[in-house]
Amino acid sequence: MSRIVFIEERCKGCLLCAGVCPKSIIRQSARMNRQGYRVAETGENAEACAGCAGCAVMCPDMAIRVFKTKKMKNSKEARA
Repeated sequence: MSRIVFIEERCKGCLLCAGVCPKSIIRQSARMNRQGYRVAETGENAEACAGCAGCAVMCPDMAIRVFKTKKMKNSKEARA
């Protein structure tokens, strides 16, 4: 499972990240950062993140980090 981490103090709530998310899991939250912007967050289905990192590439403020999971090559490695 891949996951997204938002650096909320850098986020301006522009939601450019939400526009490029193929899984539509990014939305605007009710929380505000110190600058007064409503920050982005993942919704209830955050586990659906594909780890494509399109959101991080699109973010003009580098406020997103994407952590990708490693995929197992075969079932023997998965059992070990």
